[in-house]
Amino acid sequence: MTDTDDATIARPEAVDVEVLRYAAFPDGAGGGNPAGVVLDATGLDDAIRLAVAASVGYSETAFIEPTRRDGEFRVRYFSPLAEVAFCGHATIAAAVALAERRGSGPLLFQTLAGAVEVNTDESDAGRIATLTSVPTRTRPASGEELAAALAALGWRSADLDPRYPVHVAYAGNDHLVLAVSDRARLADLHYNYDTLAALMAGRGWTTLQLVHAHTPLLFSARNPFPPGGVVEDPATGAAAAAFGGYLRALHLVDLPAQITLLQGADMGSPSRLLVDVTGDDDRVQVAGSARSIR
Repeated sequence: MTDTDDATIARPEAVDVEVLRYAAFPDGAGGGNPAGVVLDATGLDDAIRLAVAASVGYSETAFIEPTRRDGEFRVRYFSPLAEVAFCGHATIAAAVALAERRGSGPLLFQTLAGAVEVNTDESDAGRIATLTSVPTRTRPASGEELAAALAALGWRSADLDPRYPVHVAYAGNDHLVLAVSDRARLADLHYNYDTLAALMAGRGWTTLQLVHAHTPLLFSARNPFPPGGVVEDPATGAAAAAFGGYLRALHLVDLPAQITLLQGADMGSPSRLLVDVTGDDDRVQVAGSARSIR
Protein backbone atom coordinates (compact mmCIF):
# COMPACT_ATOMS: atom_id res chain seq x y z
CA MET A 1 0.00 0.00 0.00
CA THR A 2 1.11 3.57 -0.52
CA ASP A 3 1.61 5.97 2.38
CA THR A 4 -1.40 8.20 2.88
CA ASP A 5 -2.89 10.18 5.71
CA ASP A 6 -5.33 7.43 6.59
CA ALA A 7 -5.32 3.98 5.07
CA THR A 8 -8.28 1.63 4.97
CA ILE A 9 -7.83 -2.11 4.84
CA ALA A 10 -10.63 -4.54 4.12
CA ARG A 11 -11.45 -6.90 6.95
CA PRO A 12 -12.86 -10.39 6.38
CA GLU A 13 -16.31 -9.06 7.33
CA ALA A 14 -15.91 -6.41 4.60
CA VAL A 15 -15.79 -3.69 7.28
CA ASP A 16 -13.06 -1.12 6.86
CA VAL A 17 -10.39 -0.50 9.48
CA GLU A 18 -8.99 3.02 9.52
CA VAL A 19 -5.23 3.03 10.01
CA LEU A 20 -3.32 6.24 10.72
CA ARG A 21 0.37 6.34 9.86
CA TYR A 22 3.03 8.13 11.90
CA ALA A 23 6.82 8.17 11.99
CA ALA A 24 8.06 8.16 15.58
CA PHE A 25 11.36 9.59 16.88
CA PRO A 26 12.28 11.48 13.68
CA ASP A 27 15.62 13.27 13.64
CA GLY A 28 14.85 15.62 10.78
CA ALA A 29 12.01 15.98 8.30
CA GLY A 30 12.27 12.55 6.71
CA GLY A 31 13.39 10.35 9.59
CA GLY A 32 11.74 8.21 12.22
CA ASN A 33 10.21 4.75 12.43
CA PRO A 34 6.79 4.33 10.81
CA ALA A 35 3.96 2.81 12.83
CA GLY A 36 0.32 2.18 12.13
CA VAL A 37 -2.28 3.37 14.64
CA VAL A 38 -5.86 2.10 14.89
CA LEU A 39 -7.62 4.57 17.19
CA ASP A 40 -10.57 2.31 18.06
CA ALA A 41 -9.91 -1.41 17.73
CA THR A 42 -12.93 -2.44 19.80
CA GLY A 43 -14.31 -5.72 18.45
CA LEU A 44 -11.34 -6.59 16.25
CA ASP A 45 -10.14 -10.14 16.85
CA ASP A 46 -6.49 -11.20 16.76
CA ALA A 47 -6.67 -12.60 13.23
CA ILE A 48 -7.98 -9.30 11.89
CA ARG A 49 -5.36 -7.30 13.78
CA LEU A 50 -2.57 -9.47 12.44
CA ALA A 51 -3.94 -9.18 8.90
CA VAL A 52 -4.13 -5.40 9.22
CA ALA A 53 -0.57 -5.21 10.53
CA ALA A 54 0.68 -7.41 7.71
CA SER A 55 -1.11 -5.24 5.14
CA VAL A 56 0.35 -2.05 6.61
CA GLY A 57 3.80 -3.66 6.52
CA TYR A 58 5.40 -1.57 9.26
CA SER A 59 7.34 -3.17 12.08
CA GLU A 60 4.33 -2.59 14.37
CA THR A 61 0.78 -1.30 14.33
CA ALA A 62 -0.83 -0.19 17.61
CA PHE A 63 -4.46 -1.15 18.24
CA ILE A 64 -6.15 1.12 20.79
CA GLU A 65 -9.29 0.41 22.81
CA PRO A 66 -10.75 3.04 25.14
CA THR A 67 -11.63 1.99 28.69
CA ARG A 68 -14.21 3.49 31.01
CA ARG A 69 -11.54 5.68 32.63
CA ASP A 70 -10.68 8.97 30.99
CA GLY A 71 -7.18 8.91 29.53
CA GLU A 72 -6.78 5.14 29.93
CA PHE A 73 -6.58 2.80 26.92
CA ARG A 74 -5.86 -0.83 26.24
CA VAL A 75 -3.13 -1.01 23.60
CA ARG A 76 -1.88 -4.07 21.76
CA TYR A 77 0.88 -4.21 19.18
CA PHE A 78 1.12 -6.44 16.12
CA SER A 79 4.03 -6.87 13.74
CA PRO A 80 3.43 -8.34 10.28
CA LEU A 81 4.14 -11.80 11.74
CA ALA A 82 3.07 -11.83 15.39
CA GLU A 83 1.85 -9.90 18.38
CA VAL A 84 4.51 -8.05 20.39
CA ALA A 85 4.02 -7.41 24.11
CA PHE A 86 5.28 -3.84 23.93
CA CYS A 87 6.50 -1.45 21.24
CA GLY A 88 8.01 1.90 22.12
CA HIS A 89 7.82 3.72 18.80
CA ALA A 90 4.20 2.68 18.21
CA THR A 91 3.42 3.90 21.75
CA ILE A 92 4.85 7.32 20.89
CA ALA A 93 2.91 7.35 17.62
CA ALA A 94 -0.34 6.32 19.33
CA ALA A 95 0.08 8.92 22.07
CA VAL A 96 0.66 11.73 19.58
CA ALA A 97 -2.32 10.58 17.49
CA LEU A 98 -4.55 10.65 20.58
CA ALA A 99 -3.18 14.03 21.69
CA GLU A 100 -4.00 15.54 18.31
CA ARG A 101 -7.62 14.61 18.88
CA ARG A 102 -8.11 15.05 22.63
CA GLY A 103 -5.36 17.50 23.59
CA SER A 104 -2.02 17.02 25.28
CA GLY A 105 -1.70 15.56 28.75
CA PRO A 106 -1.20 12.29 30.64
CA LEU A 107 -2.30 8.92 29.25
CA LEU A 108 -2.21 5.40 30.65
CA PHE A 109 -1.70 2.50 28.25
CA GLN A 110 -2.57 -0.97 29.52
CA THR A 111 -0.30 -3.29 27.50
CA LEU A 112 0.50 -6.98 27.66
CA ALA A 113 3.80 -6.00 29.31
CA GLY A 114 2.04 -3.96 31.99
CA ALA A 115 0.84 -0.42 32.58
CA VAL A 116 2.79 2.23 30.65
CA GLU A 117 2.40 5.89 31.55
CA VAL A 118 2.70 8.31 28.64
CA ASN A 119 2.66 12.08 28.74
CA THR A 120 2.24 14.34 25.73
CA ASP A 121 3.24 17.97 25.62
CA GLU A 122 3.80 20.81 23.19
CA SER A 123 7.26 21.91 22.05
CA ASP A 124 8.78 24.09 19.35
CA ALA A 125 9.22 20.89 17.30
CA GLY A 126 5.59 19.87 17.74
CA ARG A 127 4.05 17.36 20.11
CA ILE A 128 6.46 15.33 22.22
CA ALA A 129 5.47 12.08 23.90
CA THR A 130 7.33 10.60 26.86
CA LEU A 131 6.70 7.01 27.90
CA THR A 132 7.62 5.54 31.26
CA SER A 133 8.60 1.91 30.81
CA VAL A 134 7.67 -1.05 32.93
CA PRO A 135 10.41 -1.97 35.47
CA THR A 136 13.63 -2.87 33.66
CA ARG A 137 16.03 -5.70 34.35
CA THR A 138 19.15 -7.17 32.76
CA ARG A 139 21.27 -10.33 32.93
CA PRO A 140 24.59 -11.41 31.45
CA ALA A 141 24.32 -13.28 28.16
CA SER A 142 25.68 -16.81 28.19
CA GLY A 143 28.74 -17.77 26.19
CA GLU A 144 26.51 -19.88 23.97
CA GLU A 145 24.16 -16.96 23.31
CA LEU A 146 27.04 -14.65 22.48
CA ALA A 147 28.72 -17.14 20.15
CA ALA A 148 25.48 -17.78 18.26
CA ALA A 149 24.73 -14.06 17.89
CA LEU A 150 28.24 -13.25 16.66
CA ALA A 151 28.06 -16.08 14.13
CA ALA A 152 24.72 -14.84 12.77
CA LEU A 153 26.02 -11.26 12.54
CA GLY A 154 29.37 -12.25 11.04
CA TRP A 155 31.13 -10.43 13.88
CA ARG A 156 34.10 -11.43 16.05
CA SER A 157 34.63 -11.09 19.78
CA ALA A 158 37.41 -8.61 18.96
CA ASP A 159 34.78 -6.26 17.48
CA LEU A 160 33.11 -5.80 20.87
CA ASP A 161 33.68 -2.88 23.24
CA PRO A 162 34.87 -4.44 26.54
CA ARG A 163 33.48 -1.49 28.53
CA TYR A 164 29.93 -2.69 27.83
CA PRO A 165 29.27 -6.30 28.89
CA VAL A 166 27.03 -8.42 26.67
CA HIS A 167 23.63 -8.66 28.36
CA VAL A 168 20.00 -9.47 27.71
CA ALA A 169 18.07 -6.38 28.82
CA TYR A 170 14.33 -6.07 29.40
CA ALA A 171 11.80 -3.21 29.39
CA GLY A 172 8.70 -5.08 28.25
CA ASN A 173 10.61 -7.28 25.79
CA ASP A 174 14.05 -8.92 25.86
CA HIS A 175 16.86 -7.42 23.76
CA LEU A 176 20.41 -8.69 23.39
CA VAL A 177 22.83 -5.77 23.94
CA LEU A 178 26.06 -5.84 21.93
CA ALA A 179 28.42 -2.84 21.86
CA VAL A 180 31.14 -2.49 19.22
CA SER A 181 34.32 -0.42 19.46
CA ASP A 182 34.29 0.79 15.85
CA ARG A 183 31.38 2.78 14.38
CA ALA A 184 32.30 1.37 10.95
CA ARG A 185 31.58 -2.14 12.22
CA LEU A 186 28.07 -1.02 13.13
CA ALA A 187 27.58 0.66 9.75
CA ASP A 188 28.64 -2.50 7.89
CA LEU A 189 25.76 -4.68 9.09
CA HIS A 190 24.98 -7.68 6.87
CA TYR A 191 23.57 -10.50 8.94
CA ASN A 192 22.20 -13.95 8.15
CA TYR A 193 18.47 -13.32 8.39
CA ASP A 194 17.28 -16.92 8.78
CA THR A 195 19.97 -17.84 11.31
CA LEU A 196 19.38 -14.77 13.44
CA ALA A 197 15.60 -15.14 13.20
CA ALA A 198 15.82 -18.72 14.49
CA LEU A 199 18.17 -17.73 17.32
CA MET A 200 15.99 -14.83 18.44
CA ALA A 201 12.80 -16.87 18.25
CA GLY A 202 14.41 -19.60 20.35
CA ARG A 203 15.63 -17.12 22.97
CA GLY A 204 12.57 -14.87 22.97
CA TRP A 205 14.55 -11.78 21.94
CA THR A 206 12.50 -9.10 20.18
CA THR A 207 15.43 -7.13 18.72
CA LEU A 208 19.18 -6.93 19.03
CA GLN A 209 20.37 -3.64 20.53
CA LEU A 210 23.62 -3.07 18.62
CA VAL A 211 25.38 0.09 19.80
CA HIS A 212 28.52 2.16 19.50
CA ALA A 213 29.43 4.63 22.25
CA HIS A 214 30.54 8.07 21.03
CA THR A 215 30.52 9.30 24.63
CA PRO A 216 29.02 7.80 27.82
CA LEU A 217 25.78 9.62 27.00
CA LEU A 218 25.68 9.44 23.19
CA PHE A 219 25.29 6.22 21.22
CA SER A 220 24.64 5.12 17.67
CA ALA A 221 22.31 2.10 17.53
CA ARG A 222 20.95 -0.46 15.10
CA ASN A 223 18.17 -2.97 15.79
CA PRO A 224 17.71 -6.12 13.69
CA PHE A 225 14.09 -7.29 14.03
CA PRO A 226 13.62 -10.59 12.13
CA PRO A 227 11.01 -11.97 14.61
CA GLY A 228 8.66 -9.26 13.35
CA GLY A 229 9.36 -10.03 9.71
CA VAL A 230 11.35 -6.79 9.38
CA VAL A 231 15.07 -6.76 8.62
CA GLU A 232 15.75 -3.74 10.83
CA ASP A 233 13.97 -1.13 12.94
CA PRO A 234 15.01 2.52 12.40
CA ALA A 235 13.94 3.58 15.95
CA THR A 236 13.16 1.20 18.81
CA GLY A 237 11.71 2.71 21.96
CA ALA A 238 11.45 -0.58 23.87
CA ALA A 239 15.10 -1.41 23.18
CA ALA A 240 16.10 2.14 24.15
CA ALA A 241 14.31 1.75 27.50
CA ALA A 242 15.95 -1.63 28.06
CA PHE A 243 19.34 -0.12 27.23
CA GLY A 244 18.77 2.69 29.70
CA GLY A 245 18.01 0.15 32.40
CA TYR A 246 21.13 -1.80 31.44
CA LEU A 247 23.34 1.29 31.73
CA ARG A 248 21.91 2.12 35.15
CA ALA A 249 22.10 -1.43 36.52
CA LEU A 250 25.73 -1.81 35.47
CA HIS A 251 26.70 1.68 36.75
CA LEU A 252 27.84 2.75 33.29
CA VAL A 253 26.41 6.28 33.63
CA ASP A 254 26.37 8.83 36.42
CA LEU A 255 22.79 9.29 37.63
CA PRO A 256 20.54 11.02 36.89
CA ALA A 257 21.34 10.97 33.19
CA GLN A 258 19.83 11.61 29.79
CA ILE A 259 21.17 9.31 27.09
CA THR A 260 20.75 10.07 23.40
CA LEU A 261 20.42 7.22 20.94
CA LEU A 262 20.91 7.97 17.25
CA GLN A 263 19.33 5.23 15.17
CA GLY A 264 18.21 4.71 11.58
CA ALA A 265 20.89 6.83 9.90
CA ASP A 266 22.44 3.77 8.26
CA MET A 267 19.00 2.96 6.84
CA GLY A 268 18.37 6.48 5.51
CA SER A 269 15.78 7.20 8.22
CA PRO A 270 17.59 9.15 10.97
CA SER A 271 15.98 8.92 14.38
CA ARG A 272 16.70 10.38 17.82
CA LEU A 273 15.56 8.83 21.10
CA LEU A 274 16.06 10.54 24.48
CA VAL A 275 16.37 8.15 27.41
CA ASP A 276 16.16 9.41 31.01
CA VAL A 277 17.31 7.27 33.95
CA THR A 278 17.40 8.03 37.65
CA GLY A 279 18.88 6.32 40.67
CA ASP A 280 15.61 5.75 42.55
CA ASP A 281 13.38 4.14 39.91
CA ASP A 282 13.98 0.98 37.88
CA ARG A 283 11.69 2.32 35.20
CA VAL A 284 13.05 4.39 32.31
CA GLN A 285 11.59 7.30 30.37
CA VAL A 286 11.91 7.49 26.59
CA ALA A 287 10.89 10.65 24.73
CA GLY A 288 10.47 11.69 21.12
CA SER A 289 8.17 13.30 18.63
CA ALA A 290 6.01 11.77 15.91
CA ARG A 291 4.97 13.14 12.53
CA SER A 292 2.01 12.16 10.42
CA ILE A 293 3.04 10.42 7.22
CA ARG A 294 1.37 12.03 4.28
